[in-house]
Amino acid sequence: MGESLGGQVAIVTGASGALGTSVVISLLAAGATVAGIDRMGAKTEDQAQTIRRFAANLTDPDEARRAIANVANKFGKIDILVHVMGAFAGGAPVVETDDATWNKMIHINLDAAFYVLRAVVPLMRAAGHGRIIAIGSRQAVQPAANVGAYSASKAALVSLVQTVALENKDKNIRANLILPGTMDTAANRAAMPKADFEKWVKTPNVADLVVMLAGEVGTEITGAAIPVYGAEG
Repeated sequence: MGESLGGQVAIVTGASGALGTSVVISLLAAGATVAGIDRMGAKTEDQAQTIRRFAANLTDPDEARRAIANVANKFGKIDILVHVMGAFAGGAPVVETDDATWNKMIHINLDAAFYVLRAVVPLMRAAGHGRIIAIGSRQAVQPAANVGAYSASKAALVSLVQTVALENKDKNIRANLILPGTMDTAANRAAMPKADFEKWVKTPNVADLVVMLAGEVGTEITGAAIPVYGAEG
């Protein structure tokens, strides 16, 4: 990539997932110190000494606040937030979507982002610097049938992050979203075994875009929702 993030501290939520893992690898390669936050916490297979993992249920406002405070106390600052955390559920039209599915999508895809942003942005404002990159979905802007709760939660995430971008330009904080199409992960391959995997979005490519937005290029971009649709586009 060529981006240098040496000396910068990055938080990655959902760091243990397929995309989160790729983002961590790319950030470390660019020289950043990485704090991974997810429900699993430390993983025994971690070999990089420059990543510290924190366990938290980010859909709980108090846990989210504590996790961000712990990272800030450990490293003294937060330069970059990459909000990867998310979940997918679908399979029914809106009128047949049950409360549990709706609430799960809103809690995981929207509420958690709100709680994390509410904790991180004041620290970035105090420092006069920050880069926020959230992972949305193509369906945030191009909804599909039978995934209404998921699409709505991701569309709301776009609005939330773009609002944060508008509110914090004055303190050199840039906030953007990446909207991937179907991602080439083990879970998606298992769910759609007959699909053409070559057309799907590769997680390392999304991770490289994250690093670009976190670096110098990100100085010029804020409030963007960037489509990354792969060959399906």
